[in-house]
Formats: sequence, structure tokens, C-alpha cells
Amino acid sequence: MTSWRGFTEQAPELAAKIHRRFTAGETHVLATLRRDGSPRVSGTELDFHGAQIYAGSMPGAVKARDLRRDGRFAIHACPGVADGGDAKLSGTAVELTDPAEIAEVQGNTEPCHLFRLDVTDAVLTWVEGNTMLVEHWQEGGEHVRFARPGTGPVERTVLVNAG
Repeated sequence: MTSWRGFTEQAPELAAKIHRRFTAGETHVLATLRRDGSPRVSGTELDFHGAQIYAGSMPGAVKARDLRRDGRFAIHACPGVADGGDAKLSGTAVELTDPAEIAEVQGNTEPCHLFRLDVTDAVLTWVEGNTMLVEHWQEGGEHVRFARPGTGPVERTVLVNAG
């Protein structure tokens, strides 16, 4: 799994754009997996702290129970913010259990669930003029950009090949 810092080292420009997009809004849409494997979406806030990115939850919340059982997640930046494109991250959430570490990250000792988000996939979609652009980074894979001008064919550019 890749830490936030690892992602920023591998794809610095994309990471900066995604960071700006996630910090432009306060609440984002988190997708988790229910016990039966069906998806659940919940609102959540992110905290970029040091080399990591974190998501918290009130004690006993269903999203926390989902992540404790199966850490796979996807998060979509607040869709109500128009500037900066459409940002999405996915990966695995790992719960922090050390009270001192939790207090250091959240700045207090209030009860909560706190999860470090290890990133395996990042996507940013935006429009420039009449061209839709999609930039995609995947852990251990290629970092690519797709461009579709107007109704024309998709152009694929490899930015970094991890192979």
C-alpha cells in the first residue's frame, strides 16, 4: 500500500491537484462495503497530516464498522465544488489504535475511530475548452492521461511507466 507521501513522490503534480480538490470542500463522499458486500456511501472529512491522509468517524458509526471489517474504500471529493475537477481516491483504510497517535493526528483525546488511508488508485477528471481530460495513477502501474477533444477519439499519454 502507498502512503499519501508515496503517492505524492510518484505523481507530484496529480497529487497536488487532488490535494487542492479535497481541501476545497469540507465533506466528501466515502464508499465502503457492507457485511453483505453491497456498497454504502457516507459523508466524511479528510485530514492531510504529515505523510498520511486520514478519515475519522464517531464511535460506533456504520462506516467505521464497515472499514474495520473490510478496509477497502473509495472517496469522491465533494461534488458541489466546481473548480479543480472531479477527484477520486481508492485504497485500503487501516484503523489507528494507539491513543497517543490518534491524539497527535486529531489534536485532542475525544473518542473516535481514525483510519489512515493507503492509496492504490487516484483519478482526476476535468475539462479544458472542449477537451475532457482524465489523469489516472495506479499503485505499481502506469500514470496516464486520456484526452478526448470534442467528440474525437481518445488520446492516451503515458506520463510514468512503473513497469
